[in-house]
Amino acid sequence: MYSIEKNRFKNIAIQILIILLSSFLGIIIYILYLDSQIYNYEKVAIGTKLLRTVENNGKVEENLENSIKGVVGISKLKKNGTSIFLENGVESLGLGTGVIVSKKGYILTNEHVVGNEYNNCYVTLDTGISYKGSVVWADEEIDLAIIKIGIDGLKSVALGDSSKVSIGQKTYAVGNPVGFEFRQTVTSGIISGINRTIKIKNEDNTYSYMEGLIQTDATINEGNSGGPLINEKGEIIGITSVKVNEADGIGFAIPINIVKPIIKKFEEEGKFEEAYLGIYGYDREVIPYLKDVTDFENGVYVENINKRSNLKNANIKEGDIIVKIDDLEINRMCNLREYIYSKKPGDVVSLTVKRNKNEFVLKIKLSKKL
Repeated sequence: MYSIEKNRFKNIAIQILIILLSSFLGIIIYILYLDSQIYNYEKVAIGTKLLRTVENNGKVEENLENSIKGVVGISKLKKNGTSIFLENGVESLGLGTGVIVSKKGYILTNEHVVGNEYNNCYVTLDTGISYKGSVVWADEEIDLAIIKIGIDGLKSVALGDSSKVSIGQKTYAVGNPVGFEFRQTVTSGIISGINRTIKIKNEDNTYSYMEGLIQTDATINEGNSGGPLINEKGEIIGITSVKVNEADGIGFAIPINIVKPIIKKFEEEGKFEEAYLGIYGYDREVIPYLKDVTDFENGVYVENINKRSNLKNANIKEGDIIVKIDDLEINRMCNLREYIYSKKPGDVVSLTVKRNKNEFVLKIKLSKKL
């Protein structure tokens, strides 16, 4: 009897030991499995991250490749040649750059490249074929112009949002430096500054100011004028206009938003009737260089009123500050222009005007551009 009990106890002990060993081995195997899974997951995660980086880089290159096809050459004269070897070739041929902004044949460039409305020029597309173009709109004050060529179905470049650009953002300038031989040259840089104001000396020795500009260190050469400043998505955020010759790496572009309403109207209606408010004003940053004005926290300073505009009999005068148009707060002249460009002659707008710390509202009927 004792022997039977002893054997039974021995068998139970062996079973317990086997269960314990099995459990221990199971725990060890499970831990090793988890480590393997974590290791594999980390490898997959790292690999995915690297893959995404490569894909993003490839996407930027693809975006740029697609966008530069919409960059064109512009010449005031119907003359082809090896302009880089001509003395003063850029000036003598009137060479510059433009960018297709509508499939209906509208091209955006600088006013100083093509001149005033109704002027003619010659546009050379990515294919190398040249077409006669006509200037359908131009504004000397902001140095922008739109050309129309008689071709439909063109591949246009997407318009970005210049109000969202930030300092340090990667950007690319595309143009035809020193002539069409080096067409669609791409230079890269960053946004070095926003809302810049520069002083321009005119031919009659007077001075004017360009305001609200985007500053970049992307290389801008002679012949690049009118070309697009592009973000990593391949969208136009500005049109290159001015380079500071006295310093390297300082160039400026006109924000694309200011001309968006005009492009939209040409695209939808085939024409643009420009509304006119009748003031010439300055941003707050410019005023310290011109006037002894201290009560200027926000708004646009009214420097001059066109006596032939609808403002001639309104209760507004030089030295007033426009702080709002309709429900839009105004702090920059380019914002005011952009809003007026979205209107039509005959539209009525409300101006909130500040004078001697007092504010009042004026109703103004916009006239046609004089």
